This record gives sequence, structure tokens and C-alpha cells, in this order.
Amino acid sequence: MTTLFDAYHRNINYMRISITDRCNMRCIYCNSHLAPHLNHDDILRYKEIQKIVKAAARLGVKNLRITGGEPLVRPDVGALIELLYLIEGINDISLTTNGVFLKKYLDELIEAGLNRVNISLDSFNSDKFKYITGGGNLDDVLIGIDSAIEAGLDPVKINMVPIKGINDDEIIDFAKKSVTNGWNVRYIEYMPFADSSEDKKKMIAIDEIKNMIVNSLGNLEPCGVASGNGPAKYYKLDNSKGTVGFIGAMSHNFCSECNRFRLTADGRLMPCLLRDDEIDIKGPLRAGAGIEELEEVIKKAVTIKQEKHPESDEMDLKKRQMWQIGG
Repeated sequence: MTTLFDAYHRNINYMRISITDRCNMRCIYCNSHLAPHLNHDDILRYKEIQKIVKAAARLGVKNLRITGGEPLVRPDVGALIELLYLIEGINDISLTTNGVFLKKYLDELIEAGLNRVNISLDSFNSDKFKYITGGGNLDDVLIGIDSAIEAGLDPVKINMVPIKGINDDEIIDFAKKSVTNGWNVRYIEYMPFADSSEDKKKMIAIDEIKNMIVNSLGNLEPCGVASGNGPAKYYKLDNSKGTVGFIGAMSHNFCSECNRFRLTADGRLMPCLLRDDEIDIKGPLRAGAGIEELEEVIKKAVTIKQEKHPESDEMDLKKRQMWQIGG
């Protein structure tokens, strides 16, 4: 096994894998219903994903995150996790989900080898949640969160995307949950994937969010988190068993620490979430490429990884939206 570095000496050891572009929600910052979905034959099969991950693991990839769309709308995700768990060199498998189907599938996912979950939740108000998600049921998500915590997954991370004028009045309520319920709450800056000034105005910078919490609830003490491979910076409020984390891709460039690349559901390697650079790996795979050949494709994708993503005022409308990439 080797170690994979890009041109800027970053150790690339983390792979995010989108297994579907479909979702059971229609969140206002995603709008996955506005474009056609992939055909069945275009999507990588579980055995194909396993073969790609085997090649990546031989190059030093250790950590995996399964994403969508909503990954749990695809049948038998536990079977995929079991295939990935058996790969030599893979140390950590996590899942990002909206939580709706989590209770239903949690036992089989854990038995298959799932280590952790991140659950998206943007409001505690049922009507507002329904508006943000295009009709979702808040209770389904809360049940999913409770189930994951009761099952002993650690840490269970709750992802909130504050959007100006929509749910920013609940920022403090989420931070309080780290004290009252021991939640690991993470605030993720809204990413303006639409090429419009109005869309960019929806973003609330991490520093502003942090100041709101400090002014209302007191000091935030820097701390670590039990497990994770991402760029979040974590803090604790006084007397808190949980944490408050911040991911500021737009206002705080953490590209110098980036350790990841993405595999899309249709078999493309993306070195950066906010750039359109892609390398086709499904084509060579389905043409009969062996593990060594797939390794070379992965190396090529890492080679074209750029030093940083575009600044917010330089960002153009992307070919793919978040639901097509996996976040």
C-alpha cells in the first residue's frame, strides 16, 4: 500500500461516494426535482464501487463516506457497506443521510460495518421544516437521530445549513441542543450553486454564526471531536457534553487541509466539490480495466486537484448541483 499525495503535498486519504442522485426530499437549497435523474444503467453497481475502492485503498485511501442524493433510497445499502468493510486498508465508513429511513435500516447498516452517521436537519419547526424540505416530516428525522444515538454510533453529527431569512432564527436553538441533549451540531455555510447574486445573499458566514452563539450562550472553547475526517472546527459551550462545529467553505478557505476526492453515482471522480473538473472511471472500469489501471485513473484525478476552490465572487454556475455530487 502506498500514500497518495496531490501536487500541493496534501495527503489524499478520504473518499466520498455518491450512490444515487435521487432523494425523498426536495430541499430548497438543492432542488433535485428540476433536472432529469440518471438512468439505471448509468449508475455504478455495488460491485463496481467495491472495485474502485479497492484500487483507492491500495493507494492509501482509508476513510469512506456514503452519500446521495439520499443514499437510503437505494435498495440494500447494507450490502454495499459490507463489501467496503471487507476491503483491506479501509478504517472508517460513515453515511450522510436526511434521517427519514435511518431507524428502518440502522441495525443492518451497523451489522454491515457502518461506523458513524451525519444527519441533515435545518429546522425544529414542523411547518418550516416542511417548507425547507419540500414536504418532509420533522418527526421522521428526529426519530432517526434518537435511534442513531441509542444505537451507540459515536459521534452522531447533526448538520444545519443556516439560510438568511429562513432558519437563521434557530441557530441558537441548535447550539442549545449540544448542552441539553449532548448533540454534535455542525453549522455548514450555504453554498451558492446557482449563479445569481440573490442566491449568494442567502449565505451567513461562519464568523457571524459563531458571534451569535457567543453573544447568546457564552464562550466557545476549542475542542476535538471523537471521530471524523472533514474540515469542521469544533467547540464546546460551558457544561456541554456535545460539540458545536463550523464548516465555512465560502468564508474560511480550508483547501490547504483538503484530504478528499469524490466518486459520483455515474462513475466520475471529482477532485473538488466547487469545481467542474472530472475524470471518468466508469468507462475504463466497464471496458475491463484491472485494479492497476483503475489506480492510474485515480492518480490522474488527484493530479488535477487544484490548490483551492474559486472565491464566492468568482464562482460560476456549475454543471452539477449538490444532489448530483454528494456534498
